[in-house]
Amino acid sequence: MGRVINAPTDSLWESSASETFSSSTLQEHIEAELVIIGGGYTGLSAALAAAERGVKVVLVEAHQIGFGGSGRNVGLVNAGLWLPPEDINEAIGQTVGQRLTNILGSGPELVFGLIDKYNIACEPVRAGTLHCAHNSAGLADLQKRCNQMQAIGVDVALLTAEETQARIGAKRLLGSLFDPRAGTIQPLAYARGLARAAVEAGAQIFEGTPALSLGWEADQWEIATPSGYVRAPAMLLATNAYPFRMSWVHPLKTVPVSYFQVSTAPLNDAQRAKILPGGEGCWDSAMVMSSWRLDGEGRLIIGGMGQLDHVAGGAHRAWVRRKINRLFPDLKGIAFEHIWDGRIAMTNDKLPKIWRFGPRAYACFGYSGRGIAPGTVFGQRLAASLLDGSEEVLPIVPVNENAIRAVGLRGKLIEAGVTANHMVRDWF
Repeated sequence: MGRVINAPTDSLWESSASETFSSSTLQEHIEAELVIIGGGYTGLSAALAAAERGVKVVLVEAHQIGFGGSGRNVGLVNAGLWLPPEDINEAIGQTVGQRLTNILGSGPELVFGLIDKYNIACEPVRAGTLHCAHNSAGLADLQKRCNQMQAIGVDVALLTAEETQARIGAKRLLGSLFDPRAGTIQPLAYARGLARAAVEAGAQIFEGTPALSLGWEADQWEIATPSGYVRAPAMLLATNAYPFRMSWVHPLKTVPVSYFQVSTAPLNDAQRAKILPGGEGCWDSAMVMSSWRLDGEGRLIIGGMGQLDHVAGGAHRAWVRRKINRLFPDLKGIAFEHIWDGRIAMTNDKLPKIWRFGPRAYACFGYSGRGIAPGTVFGQRLAASLLDGSEEVLPIVPVNENAIRAVGLRGKLIEAGVTANHMVRDWF
C-alpha cells in the first residue's frame, strides 16, 4: 500500500523544483517607487512588470518566495475563472464581464510567454485541460459551459465518455470539456523563476521580511519590518489566502478553503502509456472538487478539498486512496511519495477583488482556486495602474471596502462538509 505520510508539508513541489531562489532579509531603509507585500504570483508578476520598466521596486515576503498558495497548488494554468461567462456577466455586468473573460482567456499565453522569455525551468506542458463530468448533472453543466464559451469564440470541445476515457485512461467519467489554451507547470518553480527574472531586471526582493505596519505620510507609504523599512508613493498588498494582521490595515477577508494533494511514485512505461498520455491536467465537476495530473517524472498527483492537520484529516487520506483505486484501478496499491496542502481564498461571488484601501494602494485577492494565470495577469496590470495612475488597465473595477462576514466560521463549515463527504463518499 506504500508508506504512510503524516507530515502535511511534505511537498513534491519543494523537493522537485529545478528553479532555486533565495535572498536576504531587509536590513536597511530603502526609498522606492513601488513597494509590494507578498511573494506569490501576483506580487512577483507586478515586481517583474515594474522592473522591466526601469522602476525601482521592492518586494518583501514574510517567509520564502512561493510559501503560500503559489508554491502549493495543483499547477493547472487555466484560462478564465471557475464561473462560466454568463455567470460572470450577471455578477458584474456584461461589458465588464466580457472584458474580464477576454483578458483572463489570454492568461495562459502570458504565463507560457514569460516562461519562454525568461527560461523558467518549471516543467511547462501546454496540452490543455479536461474538466470532467462525474455524473449526469455535471455533464449538463459542462454542456452549458461549452455552449457559452463557443458563443464568444473560444475553441473548446465537449468530449464523449469514450473520448474522455481515451485521454485520461480512467473509468467512471461521463465526458469532459477540453480547453486547448491551458496547460500545467511546476507551480513553485514558476514562482521562483518569476522572482529570479524580477531580480535580474532590477527588482529588490527580501525574504524572511514580514511587514509589521503600514503608514501613509507626506504622500508616501511606509512599510515597517523587523529590521528596516521601505518608503514608496505606491504599494500593492498581495498576500491573498495567507493574510496577516498589520497595524493600520485590516487583514484581507476571504473564506479559507484547504486543498491537499498526494503524489505517487513515478508510473512505469505501461502505466504512463494509458494514463494521461497527452499530458492534460484534469479536475472534476463535483461540488467537493478534486483534480489529477502527471508531473515531469510521471508521478500521478491527485488533489482534493480538505485540511490535512484537521482532527479528521485521516478521512482525506483514506478518500484519496479509494479515489485512485476507482479512477485508476491498475494503480491500486501504488506507493505515495508526498502529501501536502495549502489554502484557497474564496469570495462570496467567486470573483477576484481589487481593494482600493488608500492613495495609490491596492490589495488583490480571492482567485478562488485559479491563481496562476489570473495572478500573473492581475499583477502585471496592477503594476501598470499604480505606476501610471490610471485604472483603465485593470481587469475589474476596484472596490472601496473589504467585507465578508464570518469568514472563520464559514471556513470551518466548509471543512466539516468536505470531511463528511470524504467519509461517506466512495471516491467523488
